[in-house]
Amino acid sequence: MTADARSAPATGGPEVAADAGSAPASGGSGADPGRGRVLVAMSGGVDSSVAAARLLDAGREVVGVTMKLWGGPSDTGCCSVADVDDARWVADRLGIEHHVFNFGDHFQRRVVDPYVADHAAGRTPNPCVECNRHVKFDRLLRRADALGFDEVATGHHARVVSTPSGPRLARGADRAKDQSYVLHMLAPSVLARLLLPVGETTKDEVRAEARARGLVTAAKPDSQDVCFITSAAGRRAFLGDRIPLRPGRVMDAAGRQRGRVDAVELVTVGQRRGLGPSGDGSPRYVLDVDTESLTVTVGARADLERHRTPLESWDWTDGPVAGPAQVQVQVQVQVQVQTSAHGTPADARIEEAPDQPGWVVAWDRPHRIVAPGQSVVAYVGDMVVGGGIAARPGPVEAPAR
Repeated sequence: MTADARSAPATGGPEVAADAGSAPASGGSGADPGRGRVLVAMSGGVDSSVAAARLLDAGREVVGVTMKLWGGPSDTGCCSVADVDDARWVADRLGIEHHVFNFGDHFQRRVVDPYVADHAAGRTPNPCVECNRHVKFDRLLRRADALGFDEVATGHHARVVSTPSGPRLARGADRAKDQSYVLHMLAPSVLARLLLPVGETTKDEVRAEARARGLVTAAKPDSQDVCFITSAAGRRAFLGDRIPLRPGRVMDAAGRQRGRVDAVELVTVGQRRGLGPSGDGSPRYVLDVDTESLTVTVGARADLERHRTPLESWDWTDGPVAGPAQVQVQVQVQVQVQTSAHGTPADARIEEAPDQPGWVVAWDRPHRIVAPGQSVVAYVGDMVVGGGIAARPGPVEAPAR
């Protein structure tokens, strides 16, 4: 990252520009050996293993750390005993120090407890986003400060780029593995100290490099699921041990009962399966979940299409919008919006909500309903320009013409 990128002040909106997709990388592998100590978050996977190796090749002083986040059963992600062992093995192979930081209490309070509470409220949480927000790029950075590290590095597939208004987050070179969606909330002050050494590299290239280096993680599969929910027990057992799972009614938009579900808290907006037969043979989809009235509202596929998605929160990457005077400028920026980690971005605008304070996504074309609690991320080119969280969807809209 350039010195200019580190010192540039934040400005307040997504004026990034027409050349956002081609902005220069501002840190990449962190190749300047005179920039101090780097704490590398080593999950036990292949990406963070290669990230640490590349920083060593660049002459950096590197220390590896694995965060112990979950004390319960785990068979995926970065929480299992095997993952810690793999990270330790790689650190030993590379000849660097390796430590384990126990952030379990913080992870429970800021990720697991909200995950459970969201399901109890009929929302669909995004625990990976919240883990990045509160643990990996908050608690870890504070620990790095206390230990005298200048920068933190991870194996995420994303890039930090330099712009006139400071460092910004952009998509990784491998679009199929891009992780900018789950890092969208990172502030410029965090990006200024973050190194993403594999962001300019495809996953196949990372694995090939790990094999050439003789790293045990070279063929290790990617984690796919929530790390604190095991494949054997599943979400039902995890939530059932922590909150009551209550049966509810399945209703159509006209108020007619169409069946029942055995656990309202397990139903997700947009879901098709588990709703029972429709009577006429057509598929039904969840349009709303109300855990207070124990009601699931369903409709036809066409009812999933929406012109607007309400947002319960929204922030531009340069800082929140200061007031109405900026609104007319900022909402004119045409963006692409992504609503899941590997979803297809769609053309849209972020606009001031017409009937209440806040923001909405105004889709250029009708878009599938977004479950409340899911992250909504805006891009100009490859650059992240804003992000927020979807609110509870409104009533069924009239069919698009």
